[in-house]
Amino acid sequence: MTQPVRHFLDLWKLDGAALRAILDDAHARKAARKGWTQGRADADAPARDRTLAMIFQKNSTRTRFSFDAAIRQLGGASIISTASDMQLGRGETIEDTAKVLSRMVDAIMIRANRHEDVERLAYASTVPVINGLSDKGHPCQILADIMTIEEHRGPIAGKTLAWVGDGNNMCSSFIHVAPKLGFQLNIAAPALYHPDLMDLARAEQEQGRINTTDDPREAASGADVVMTDTWVSMGDVDHDERLEALEPYQVDAALMSLAAPDSVFLHCLPAHRGEEVTDEVLDGPRSLVWDEAENRIHAQKSILAWCFGAI
Repeated sequence: MTQPVRHFLDLWKLDGAALRAILDDAHARKAARKGWTQGRADADAPARDRTLAMIFQKNSTRTRFSFDAAIRQLGGASIISTASDMQLGRGETIEDTAKVLSRMVDAIMIRANRHEDVERLAYASTVPVINGLSDKGHPCQILADIMTIEEHRGPIAGKTLAWVGDGNNMCSSFIHVAPKLGFQLNIAAPALYHPDLMDLARAEQEQGRINTTDDPREAASGADVVMTDTWVSMGDVDHDERLEALEPYQVDAALMSLAAPDSVFLHCLPAHRGEEVTDEVLDGPRSLVWDEAENRIHAQKSILAWCFGAI
C-alpha cells in the first residue's frame, strides 16, 4: 500500500507527537555533530541520493543557506531557483510546475508570496512540499525557535511565550503550535495588525492557552520568552501606517525587565535595529538570535527527515 506524501505546510495540521518527534530528532542531530565541519554528512545520512528543489518567490538569507546546508548534512543535494528564473515566472501554472518537479526531485521547498501557492503546489505534487515561508505561516522558523528555547530553558511545555508587535505569519505559526506543545502564548498587537481570527478560533477549539491584548507590558509580564519580528515585511505597502501603529511595541530593556528574571529574547531576523527592537536587547545577554538562526539548519534537517519517512 502506498503511503501518503508527507507535506510540511502548517503546524496546525500536525499532531503534537509528530512535532515532538521532529524536535527531539533535531536536538539529537545537533548534539551528534558537535565539533564537526559544516560540510560533513550525518552518520545515518537519511537523505542520501535525494535531491531537494528550492523555489524562492521572496528574497532569502537564512532560509536559503540553512536548507542548502540541511540537505547536504543529510547526505543529499539541492537545486535552487528563484521564480523569475523558471517558467513559473512566465506564466506556467503552479500545478504544472509541481508535476514536472515531482519527476525530477525528491522534495520541494518553496518560499512563497501567497499561501495558496504553497497549497496548490502540494496538492499537485507527488513528492513532499515544505512551506519555507508564506503570508500565512513560517513553520520551519517556529520549530527552530522552539528548539532554541529548549536548548537554553528546557522543555517548552508549561512555558509562557510573549509575542509583541505585528500579528503576522510568525505570530500565526506560534498560534498554530501552542495547543500542540502545551505552552502559554501572550500576544500584544495593535488592533489594526491583530492576529488572524481564524487561527485564534482554531486554537481555542484545541484548548490552546492564548491571551491577546493591545498592551505589550501585559503580554511580557512574567514571560519566559519575549519575541518580535520586523514591523514591515516584504510585500507590505503600508509602511508609514505600520511604523506609527507599532511604535509602542518596541522591545527594549524596560519591556524585558517585566519578563521573568531568566527570560530570553528571540527574533527570526533580519532585524530593523531601533524599530521593533533596540541594540541593547538584540545584542544583550538575553538574546538567543544567533543560536536561533543556526538552529534553522538542525530543525529543517529533521523536517526533511520526517518528510522522507526517516522519523
